[in-house]
Amino acid sequence: AATPEPTPEPTPEPYNAQLLTGYEKDSSYPDNQRPVAIMFNNLIDARPQNGLSDAEIVVEIKVEGGITRFMGIFDDWSDLDKIGPIRSARDQYLKLIMPWQMLYVHDGQSVVVDYMVRDYDYDEFNLKQVGSFAWREKDRYNWAGKTNLATEHTEYTDGEHLADYITDQGVDTFRDYGESTFFNFVDYREPARQLSGDEVTVAEQVTVQHSSSYRTRLTYDSSLNLYYMSQYYGKSGYLDTIDQNNDQQLAFDNVVVLFTDIYTYPEYREKDLQYVDYDFGGYGYYIYGGKAERIRWVKGVPEQALRLVQLDGSTPYEINCGKTYLAVVDLDEFNNFSCEALTTSEG
Repeated sequence: AATPEPTPEPTPEPYNAQLLTGYEKDSSYPDNQRPVAIMFNNLIDARPQNGLSDAEIVVEIKVEGGITRFMGIFDDWSDLDKIGPIRSARDQYLKLIMPWQMLYVHDGQSVVVDYMVRDYDYDEFNLKQVGSFAWREKDRYNWAGKTNLATEHTEYTDGEHLADYITDQGVDTFRDYGESTFFNFVDYREPARQLSGDEVTVAEQVTVQHSSSYRTRLTYDSSLNLYYMSQYYGKSGYLDTIDQNNDQQLAFDNVVVLFTDIYTYPEYREKDLQYVDYDFGGYGYYIYGGKAERIRWVKGVPEQALRLVQLDGSTPYEINCGKTYLAVVDLDEFNNFSCEALTTSEG
């Protein structure tokens, strides 16, 4: 009798992950298109912002005066709804997106960013032409119903305006990222990784203090496996961080908190420009599913991408697919960072 032919092994589907979330690309994903990073004002009068809930990654870092700004990173700029209020660029944000050659939307920039754009020949994406590619809403109101706000709280753009800008300026939007992803994500074909081990602690309520007046809280909802964001409002305490486009509270699958030295540039003390030390890496936490695990991170020079690693300092650290809140925090605030269990009264 003839020997039967062996059944061939099925060919595995190629890894085809989205750059910012690690999920599998679908037909609507803008493949080979540069993502866009947009600077958001985060002063209390600028809240609630518009469009942050659509960001795949939201970055928060301290800038001058102890305030923070948000940088929302979006994988598709073409169909964004109203975005803003927009603010100016800072180098601590540009250094995170520079290795990925992302488009960078902001109005104005610090003198340090001026130098970086020149020295690294970075094609910036700077919305300076208010009225052409952005607009002002002088009658907008803030979280407390206050109007007649400062001009810096009133500038917005959207996908249509960004597309017009790209066409007008002849911006190169193509990049082939191959199998690269912003973080080392768990393969979307595998189950999500559950945190366990000696370095894991309960993290149902996470409080990130950037300064005495800027604090962000992330509260875990076990039914949805998401962390919901709220921010400190002084005497009003913590209030939900809402996207005014849809009245939805910002929510994240992943929370990544990295600690490093942050201090004023010696030559720019008058303006209190903040230097964030990415050169030597440091420690931090990955927070997922109501738990937190200690990690390390490395970066280096601006052209090198941020990487999360195991505590041994070299083995890549994987986070689960999804949206991420990324905080880079001053080491001086380490003792004010907390991961706690939710009490019964807090739900």
